Amino acid sequence: MSTTSQARPPSQGVHSEHTPVVTGELITKGRVGAYHHLTFLAPEVAELARPGQFVALAVGGEVSANLLRRCFSIHQVSPGGTVDVVVAARGPGTRWLTDLSTHHEVNIVGPLGGGFPLPKEPASCVLVGGGYGSAPLFWLATVLKERGCQVEIVLGAATGDRLFGVAQARRVTDRVTVTTDDGSVGIKGWVSAVLPDVIGRSRADIVYGCGPMAMLKSVTEIASAHDAVAQVAVEESMACGIGVCMTCVMPVMGDDGLTRMLRSCVEGPVFRGDRIRWEAFENGRCQVPEDAYGAASIRATND
Repeated sequence: MSTTSQARPPSQGVHSEHTPVVTGELITKGRVGAYHHLTFLAPEVAELARPGQFVALAVGGEVSANLLRRCFSIHQVSPGGTVDVVVAARGPGTRWLTDLSTHHEVNIVGPLGGGFPLPKEPASCVLVGGGYGSAPLFWLATVLKERGCQVEIVLGAATGDRLFGVAQARRVTDRVTVTTDDGSVGIKGWVSAVLPDVIGRSRADIVYGCGPMAMLKSVTEIASAHDAVAQVAVEESMACGIGVCMTCVMPVMGDDGLTRMLRSCVEGPVFRGDRIRWEAFENGRCQVPEDAYGAASIRATND
């Protein structure tokens, strides 16, 4: 049974001249463990968004030296036109965002990228989130439940304060499994340690994942070993978010068997896990595989 669409070919990127560029008003903010939960009033974005898409926010103000936007998965939207994101304050751009007062206005581009492919009929689904990478999964879970799907979720993080959404997960899924590296909350260990049992018990057809790349590689391998399709939202760094700068390219195999360097922000951020050339990633860097389409010219440019 085919339950999801195939990977999007390079010619069908989502961003276009019709993607809204709007001014969003920060209407609420709050802390959730180690993270910041921000809600913007941006009806034009909320109306078009789907689970798995993201927004690119301008940071620093009009005279800032921070020229590049910061990209965040959409956590959820509301009928009232709000867009929620979850932010880890790590650098000057994200700290600027989290230090904003309510009613401050921020320039927003979105929704960007492609959302999670949805089953054409009810299916058994397992969702896997690492840290605040879990942010888009709760909206996805709600949509899947509306389609009659069985939904379980696995949430993992290094420590308890770096988990996100455990209480929310219990409201929108059928079963929740929590892991932490230090054992402070839930089962001690990585999500990969519990995932085989969760997939086997639930007889999952599809495994959705969002989080660190190393975790997504493990999720893909475990899903494939259980004959489930992995759909993963990657966390490659995105400098522009609209497919111009080419900083987020990664090797993905198409339906024709050819590997191409695709832009995570436009052709992704969601890919079939078994189409990603995981062996090309090492120590946080992505290499161009020898057999990638156009590899010789790409390497010559980089030399």
